[in-house]
Amino acid sequence: MILILDNSLESIDKLIYHSNIFFKMQTTSEFIRENRWRIILTLIIGGFIIFIISFAVGIQDILKVLSKSNPATIVVALLLEIFIIGMWTERWSLILDVIVRSPGFNKLFVMMFTSLFGNNLTPGAAGGEPMRAYLLSKFEGISFDLAFVSAGADRVFEFFPFVLVSAFAVYMISTWNIPFWSAIFISVLIIIIMAFFGLLIYVGVKREIAERLLLSLARSLLPLFIKLTKKEVSLSYVTEQINYYVGRFSTGFSTVLQDKKMFTLGLSISFIMWGTDMFRMYLCFVAVGYFPPIIPLIIIYTIGILITILPTIPGALGLREATMVALFLVVGVPADVVIAASLIDRLISYLMPTIVGAITTVYYGKLLNRMDAGSS
Repeated sequence: MILILDNSLESIDKLIYHSNIFFKMQTTSEFIRENRWRIILTLIIGGFIIFIISFAVGIQDILKVLSKSNPATIVVALLLEIFIIGMWTERWSLILDVIVRSPGFNKLFVMMFTSLFGNNLTPGAAGGEPMRAYLLSKFEGISFDLAFVSAGADRVFEFFPFVLVSAFAVYMISTWNIPFWSAIFISVLIIIIMAFFGLLIYVGVKREIAERLLLSLARSLLPLFIKLTKKEVSLSYVTEQINYYVGRFSTGFSTVLQDKKMFTLGLSISFIMWGTDMFRMYLCFVAVGYFPPIIPLIIIYTIGILITILPTIPGALGLREATMVALFLVVGVPADVVIAASLIDRLISYLMPTIVGAITTVYYGKLLNRMDAGSS
């Protein structure tokens, strides 16, 4: 896995080398390139956290649960994950057709895995969208601006099913027998993420007001950012970037909102993806012979997704598992079952897309080499 990762990061170096006019792509790629060993280290730390949790729960107990797992059910869960990625690709394709044009499902499907590779290696899953935009601009001749807008608008559709479940989760957590401050922390976390998604939609609808708010926030946080990172960044540069991204995002998002057919289809696909994702997680439990209560599963898994969004360890390895174990214990699900089901889920929803994404990243790196050789 580390060898594949390193080869893929070298391919990202090639993406950077060929993207000198697309500075937005460089930001994500350079982060991965310059922090490659730190990324590998954090992944190892995440794996170590999972090991510590497993040790505390009982490794033998977890292995015993895993030994009884049903391979056929795991295969079905894996097929559902591929279906989810396919639906995600279809939603992106529909958005592109509204904004500019779609190069077709097959091409976008391959690009999606490279995007997932970027998401899975960057804290907060924030690295995939710029990579998608760059690939479209480089290989399909779509301007980076419009490509980035399509990726951003695609992400916003995830807000709607998320906010519905999250609002219910805040209520349900208050009724569970968990420590008061833990309930407060989780509830505040959910509200903050909901507010963030709400801000994205607000940016799409009220561009001028959003620009003023973001500029005011940037002026307040810029000195702290410079102090922490030791990087000299001018306010004029930040202002230019805010105006650029808000402008492009607002244009693209309003275009999508005005297309009622696209909005309805995108919203429908989002709920289908969400429902399928929950069912896939349910099958991970079924695979080890356990049938968890549905409502708590939906709420706890949604909180697990929230933990993944936080800018900590890539994929929130270990942190999500710890949170899920603690919350599932409240509703009576044994810890060894939770860890076993979570490991199967990680294999399907994290490791598989990351490995396939690593391969597609290498593939695009080689294509860039050929393009470079052909132009010289």
